[in-house]
Amino acid sequence: MTFLDTTQRASLLSVEAAAAGFDRELANATPAEIVESALRVIGREKLAVVSSFGSESAALLKIVGDVDPAIPVVFLDTGWLFQETLEYRDQLTQLLGLRDVRSIKPLDAALQRDDPDHALWSSDPDACCRIRKVEPLAHALEPFSAWFNGRKRFQGGERAAMAVVEADGTRLKFNPLANATAADLKALYISAKLPPHPLLASGFTSIGCIPCTTRTKAGEDPRAGRWRHRGKTECGIHVAKVS
Repeated sequence: MTFLDTTQRASLLSVEAAAAGFDRELANATPAEIVESALRVIGREKLAVVSSFGSESAALLKIVGDVDPAIPVVFLDTGWLFQETLEYRDQLTQLLGLRDVRSIKPLDAALQRDDPDHALWSSDPDACCRIRKVEPLAHALEPFSAWFNGRKRFQGGERAAMAVVEADGTRLKFNPLANATAADLKALYISAKLPPHPLLASGFTSIGCIPCTTRTKAGEDPRAGRWRHRGKTECGIHVAKVS
């Protein structure tokens, strides 16, 4: 447990109370209503979207873009991403008219110190995620008071019971698609004519970094191809902060 002074602890409790209040208010709201509410209360300058531009990312980006295309979008370019993902980022940015997409990369000093041979993904995938995703995101979110992400309850695992709004350390974390179903997303892609991630056609149903992403087989969980056989299901950016 991390030591916190009285002011810090009071701040965390305040965020937790705000998250609980938002969650009660927005428990049955539509994704667009959740985005609109966050924008109204938090303000664009303190609100960000974190997107992997992965297999289902276009849905949240479409919803956010329709509400306000100038809301900042934070994209973690880990250095291990598929070229198709980078091209998909550019395609969606133009298609949806997103005005502030920020590509964040890991610090060179951290890579040289902890992963000079680019093999950390094999020996310690948690550490690899930490220096390539968790730490860069923490730095990128410093100016913001709240952020959106695209997790859904139907994805299972730790996501099955998540709230619509959560406390994320000193920030609020909004999950506009928490209540969405796979059918809802499919309908949105069709109605909005959203292009699929180019790797979906090759059997990749959940897309992350190249070394830790494999194709899924028929009948497998859509996220089964992530960190296969590693006993790992999350990169770490959605792990609850301890106080």
